[in-house]
Amino acid sequence: MTNRPIVAVLLAPAMREMMLTKEAQARLADVAEVRIHDAAVDAAALPKLLDGASAALTGWGTPPLTAEILAAHPDLRLVAHSAGSIRKLVPLDAVAEGRPRVTHAAQFIAAAVAEFVIAQTLSVLRSPHRHDAGMKAGEGWFDLRERYRGRLLGAMTVGIVGAGYVGRAVIALFKAFGCRVLVNDPQLTAERVQALGVEITSLDDLLKSCDVISLHAPALPETERMIGAHEFALLRDGALFINTARSLIVDQQVQFEALRSGRFNAILDVFDIEPLPPDDPLRGLPNVWLSPHAAGHSADTYALQGGAAVDDIARFLRGEPLRHEVSPAMLATMA
Repeated sequence: MTNRPIVAVLLAPAMREMMLTKEAQARLADVAEVRIHDAAVDAAALPKLLDGASAALTGWGTPPLTAEILAAHPDLRLVAHSAGSIRKLVPLDAVAEGRPRVTHAAQFIAAAVAEFVIAQTLSVLRSPHRHDAGMKAGEGWFDLRERYRGRLLGAMTVGIVGAGYVGRAVIALFKAFGCRVLVNDPQLTAERVQALGVEITSLDDLLKSCDVISLHAPALPETERMIGAHEFALLRDGALFINTARSLIVDQQVQFEALRSGRFNAILDVFDIEPLPPDDPLRGLPNVWLSPHAAGHSADTYALQGGAAVDDIARFLRGEPLRHEVSPAMLATMA
């Protein structure tokens, strides 16, 4: 037996290897007895893994820590989630009451999504892949250059729907290019608007006014299918519509019909059915750029996410303030 606190790592081996560097694992072992599972962590494995544990490190694929599980493990005082959303992981009423306290790594995922949005936007506006393909195919130098003349991102008016972690990170990068940025977010305070250097507007006005529209709203009852036929009709001809948030906030059938017209372009990273079926008609649209829900994923991001969870566990066990805690005030609007 040991008097050291126990930390249950509720990650399957492949996920653990991806999220926890050797250095992070060593730091965790310095502050606690680490309990791991050499197979997929399913609901049946939770009771034994959590027995006597003071903290749990969770991530993508961790089974829900239900009210029953929490009641059976009163020693569990911290859940350090190495991913973003905790809505399906821990009962929100338990989080609101701090039993257990919960941290998450949403801000690190936000940085990855923001970079992805900018990379995809620049790719659509400037067509480097088409220049490359044309050069390698021996196409005419001047013909190729004129065919894909492109647009300047800094000359664009950009609309951001939702200014949470991801939305704010995306705003910062678009602002760095010199874009005019309009934002629609009912939770945004006047002070935050001023700090971000953006203009607040209605959803309709944003859709009508912007060259690039990027969705970053959370999937909540009030945002479900908020983008439908009326909203798509407002988009400018040639606009670029981006969804790296959640498919639930867009009427998918209406979106397909609107895109099939060819009137505007889209970058889509999220879908109602994932993986996207091989015969999905979106795959055949030349004005759509698809990715496999990849915006928030990078090797560096994984390491940052796992490292943040380890850091907060260590801080918790030392009685220090947590850096990435989910507060009760955040629950109503977070993804």
